[in-house]
Amino acid sequence: MKSPIGSPRAKEATASRATVRRSWLRPYLAEARAELLRMQRTPAFVLPCLVFPVGFYLLFGVLIGDGDAASYLLATYCVFGAMGPALFGFGVQLAFDRQQGMFALRRALPVPPLAPLVARLLMAVLFALGVAGLLMLAGHFIADVDLTLPHVLILFGVAAFAALPIGAIGLLVGATSSADASTAIVNVVYLPMALLSGLWLPLEQMPEIFTTLAPLWPTWHAAQLAMPTVGLDGGNPWVHAAAMLAVTGVFTVLAMRRLRRVG
Repeated sequence: MKSPIGSPRAKEATASRATVRRSWLRPYLAEARAELLRMQRTPAFVLPCLVFPVGFYLLFGVLIGDGDAASYLLATYCVFGAMGPALFGFGVQLAFDRQQGMFALRRALPVPPLAPLVARLLMAVLFALGVAGLLMLAGHFIADVDLTLPHVLILFGVAAFAALPIGAIGLLVGATSSADASTAIVNVVYLPMALLSGLWLPLEQMPEIFTTLAPLWPTWHAAQLAMPTVGLDGGNPWVHAAAMLAVTGVFTVLAMRRLRRVG
């Protein structure tokens, strides 16, 4: 027989469920706070991730380029801005954590094994949103790019979504490489992928082979999702979203299998 909704037993059951939810979320929130504190204490990582994309946008989109370049690069640089925090935050930091034994130590603690990775992903998304916000401010007030509220929401969404596959790639780099090699590997992935995805200039201005290979890169698919904000046809958004999710899933599975073996 079920207890009445207002009965002491029902209230006790509701309080118990709330306690379980809080206890389940507590380690994730603690890891997120720790990750945020680590970011605050490493300005050498934070400042370049925020300033580098905005500085390049002002140089190539405003000082050198024209109005069309400013609009195009605003859309693509919201993806470019998500790359650095996700690749370096996962790839390099995870490799250093593994080398120093921190990752193995965390696995021995009574903490959900995914909590540190979820916290790092959250930081990558927050960085991507922050960079996108700075880019849109620069584009609107300095380059006179016309931005409507739907455009702003799309660019924020694309920036956050782009952090998923890029973070998964960084996760695999951090899971498979040494601390010394991770920085070099991330740099090999970082700038070439941005160029080959058309984030710096339209692929139509590059050799045809780059256009043919573009669908291989998740950053190209992310950029196509942002194209409607500059009046360009990016194709079927569901195809691009599915491709990004597929990259996220494949690289995450490979990385987690590796981490389970080596720690």
